Amino acid sequence: MKIAYLIQTYKNPEQIYRLVQIIKKSSPNSFVLVSHNFAACNLNVELLENLPDVKVVSAIGGRGNFALVQAYLEAIDWLLNNKIEFDWLINITGQDYPTQPLPEIEKFLAETTYDGFFDYFNVLSEKCTWGAKDGRDRYFYQYWWSGIEIAKWQRGLLKPLRLFINNIQPWFRIDFSYGLIVGMRSLSTPFNENFLCYGGSYFKTISRNCVQYIHEFCQQHPELIDYYKKTRLPDESFIQTILINSGLFNFYPRNMRYIDWTNSRHGHPAILTVDYYPKLIRDDIYFARKFEIDRDSRILDRLDERIMQTTVQGTCSK
Repeated sequence: MKIAYLIQTYKNPEQIYRLVQIIKKSSPNSFVLVSHNFAACNLNVELLENLPDVKVVSAIGGRGNFALVQAYLEAIDWLLNNKIEFDWLINITGQDYPTQPLPEIEKFLAETTYDGFFDYFNVLSEKCTWGAKDGRDRYFYQYWWSGIEIAKWQRGLLKPLRLFINNIQPWFRIDFSYGLIVGMRSLSTPFNENFLCYGGSYFKTISRNCVQYIHEFCQQHPELIDYYKKTRLPDESFIQTILINSGLFNFYPRNMRYIDWTNSRHGHPAILTVDYYPKLIRDDIYFARKFEIDRDSRILDRLDERIMQTTVQGTCSK
């Protein structure tokens, strides 16, 4: 059993180093691929690649657009083209952290009958956690990204205008969450009764067979990539749409992660502190986010103790 970890990063090198180190300590057999946005901050590549089976690649950053998905697809290409051996792929960010010893998730994945673990739902159904209207606005419109940043106070002032424009007619949409973007209702979409639009969290644990399927599907259907490049928040739909519509796999509709979305706005979950520790040590949670080492490093210290103490005990008992 070998897991490949894709870590997408753009800030706080100290926290990135710490994350990679705890993964390699708890799971020496794992492969770690760090996809880093060097335009956002520098990263000591040599320090990371001195660790066994750790590789750093460059990626373009961005929020709300296709950049995150593009980096994910490029990482898949890199893993397969370089013939990296792995049974499962887990994607996280530099602000995620394991919540229990990684041998526990390795054992769990070795025994499961599922092919993947991630949230998913039809974006036009009542199960859509954002609401069917938002699901339609995200993926049935084609957007133009102006590059104009909108400050938080400006978003507040413009909110009534946005709501008025978006609710009074069905053809035109504006959004300020990730800068000013303007959308027009698509006259033609890739979705139909045999190819539904699915959504859910970006964070997933999927088998190598799923990874291979995504790779081959994207090579055969570049038009889907072109379409999603003009949608809003494609990272919360693209992979789900490909995998669920395949009908080839058996998925569990939870990603086994802890994220606190209470009072969140514009896709920013709560920063987890040491006060969250009791919530993070459930047996069915393997990773959590978001952590900020400058805000509270004590929670990472507590998790390190749990991860390594149990890892060492498990190793000694074998």
